[in-house]
Amino acid sequence: MHTIAELQVFVRTAQHGSLSAAARSLGMLVATASAALRRLEDQLGCRLFERSTRSMRLTPQGEAFFEHCREALSLLEQGAALLNEQGGRVGGLLRISAPSDFGRNVLAGWIDAFQAQHPRLKVSLQCSDRFVDVFRDPYDMTFRYGRLPDASYVTQNLGANRRIVVAAPSYLARHGIPATPDDLARHNCLLHNLDPLATNTWRFRAGRRAVECKVSGDRISDDGAIVHAWAVGGAGIAYKSALDVHEDLRAGRLVRLLPRLTGEDWPLRAVFPHRASVAPAARLLAAFVRERIAELDLARLVERPPRGRATGSVSAG
Repeated sequence: MHTIAELQVFVRTAQHGSLSAAARSLGMLVATASAALRRLEDQLGCRLFERSTRSMRLTPQGEAFFEHCREALSLLEQGAALLNEQGGRVGGLLRISAPSDFGRNVLAGWIDAFQAQHPRLKVSLQCSDRFVDVFRDPYDMTFRYGRLPDASYVTQNLGANRRIVVAAPSYLARHGIPATPDDLARHNCLLHNLDPLATNTWRFRAGRRAVECKVSGDRISDDGAIVHAWAVGGAGIAYKSALDVHEDLRAGRLVRLLPRLTGEDWPLRAVFPHRASVAPAARLLAAFVRERIAELDLARLVERPPRGRATGSVSAG
């Protein structure tokens, strides 16, 4: 009979590609994790990993066993969480991945309020703009913007959202306000690219007409939170999720530009590994985030005209 610890070591090693990383994530000694993996292979009568000095790769037998094992562990965790939920408690560890800017500047604060409602819950939050595969990576849920590359993912739409063009009043005071999309080519645009060699194209709609703007600038980052900080600091113009910059717009730290253009639809989605095994805490957090987004009334914020500073003179303050 396989123990839960042995199955956990196997799944984490497959996810991390490293026994030492798996041991760290489980709070085990590497020797203990290695012994657990050997016991599992002995019980199954086959090798689960091809081992090298740098990494561990699943064998065909390991690949076949992985999904069954991952599903079994998920069901066990769901059962334990259900017992807590029935007792009026949500506990355990909730593993989350989120886009960098949303995770750091929006979600982190919301998690404070969420954990205040569920003090037995522990949260592990990873922030990255790179794609996270919830089928293979060790997360109970991820938050992602826009369209997903694979329609097979289990998702929930958490609220309408768009990308908008923004800049700080200090930048506009020095360089002027772009009045048309073509004007963006003459401004320093802050580029958010996972591939630093990619050409940046900002896409909009003007009524029914599609508008594409090739932009350039002296700063590129693969981290949306850095682009956000550069924009607030007056380094240039950014094309950002309205959800990420809503507080800066209301406080006047950023100004919305080109309000007659409709930016890309950029809804926030919660993504789960499997429909049948969504962790109760993940389900509750998705509902919590949906409520918070509804309270923000982003549609009104995005659709209302910019403040006077964006249509007339702009002070350096």
